[in-house]
Amino acid sequence: MKDFKPEIKESSEWLSKIGADPTGGMTRLLYTPEWIDAQLALKKAFETAGLTTSRDAVGNLFGRLTGSKYPDKVILTGSHIDTVVNGGNLDGQFGIEASFMAIKYLKETYGAPLRTLEVVSLAEEEGSRFPYVFWGSKNIVGSAKAEDVRDICDADCVNFVDAMHAAGFHFRPESEPVRSDIAAFVELHIEQGKVLETEGKNIGVVTSIVGQRRYDIRLKGEANHAGTTPMSYRKDTVYAFSRICYESIEKARAEGDPLVLTFGKVEPKPNTVNVVPGFTHFTIDCRHTDKATLVRFTKEIEADIQRIAGEMGITAEIDLWMDEDPIPMDKQLVACLSHLCEANKANYRLMHSGAGHDSQIFAPRVPTVMIFVPSINGISHNPAEKTNQADLDEGVRMLAHTLYQLAYTEQGGNI
Repeated sequence: MKDFKPEIKESSEWLSKIGADPTGGMTRLLYTPEWIDAQLALKKAFETAGLTTSRDAVGNLFGRLTGSKYPDKVILTGSHIDTVVNGGNLDGQFGIEASFMAIKYLKETYGAPLRTLEVVSLAEEEGSRFPYVFWGSKNIVGSAKAEDVRDICDADCVNFVDAMHAAGFHFRPESEPVRSDIAAFVELHIEQGKVLETEGKNIGVVTSIVGQRRYDIRLKGEANHAGTTPMSYRKDTVYAFSRICYESIEKARAEGDPLVLTFGKVEPKPNTVNVVPGFTHFTIDCRHTDKATLVRFTKEIEADIQRIAGEMGITAEIDLWMDEDPIPMDKQLVACLSHLCEANKANYRLMHSGAGHDSQIFAPRVPTVMIFVPSINGISHNPAEKTNQADLDEGVRMLAHTLYQLAYTEQGGNI
């Protein structure tokens, strides 16, 4: 493939205006008018470029360039169109625009590919409106369940199904077979961390997405008068939490990368100045690329919590409510992308993703790989989300090389 030197504006104004927040940033939630308008704008752009468009039952949007020799082998690329509340304009959206730009360039330069190229604007990934994530990609692979969303509502008490129907969409028919034509999925995304920026790299070749274990912990002691209860008599759940937090984080620091541990939410009760807190609810988020290490470490933390609670005469209820396995990317695709980076003199590194992405839904079912570009100061889910222009361009360039290899060469069918 001839080298491709794209020039993509960091803020694609024609799309970023849809859902723009007057106070800065953008909000584009599933099945809202802003979401609908964004999908329609993309549909028009795809069609103007000569792609054949379609939408599935739940609202995923596709733009297709049909293959001349293997039309039933699809190289799928794209990301999600929804945002968090008051988020940035790169998370998700950049991956769609970059995929569209790369396919448009390949079409104009080389004509029809051997295998079908398809850009997808996934309906939803973030879970920002309803308490459900990956609705778009889960519907494509057939793992979404209607019963999981029938009774959930948004913050305004709007039911998920009612919102979906109002937007003109419906559940995927149970009789409809799951797609079996996807030969590979390639997702370009901002890193949402600062590893690439810190190391001076332009491209990250993602080898895996971390596994996650999340907990709700409830400590039950005894609320009592702050002035009349001697220290030795207290069953103080904030003190217990502080011991748990300190010991756990010290243990995580000793364990080292890539393990991360976060105590993100703490709610003591009665939460007033002159009462010993008799109840504390807190959360734990632990992530690692290796399942065995993740399980071993979190089991140790669970045992430490019970030990500390027992020493202080309080009780601890531990609820493990999320247990997601690490997801490796396809080894052949990782090797292919790494080779392309070297051949095209890209400044890259192998790395894992500490955040979840649609790729983790596709990866167990079809060969999948992710490409990262740097995030300035590691900031994302924030109006200040930003990536240098040169890094955006480099991401699109390497995506185009990858899609060319997979769709336009005979060797691409062996990956």
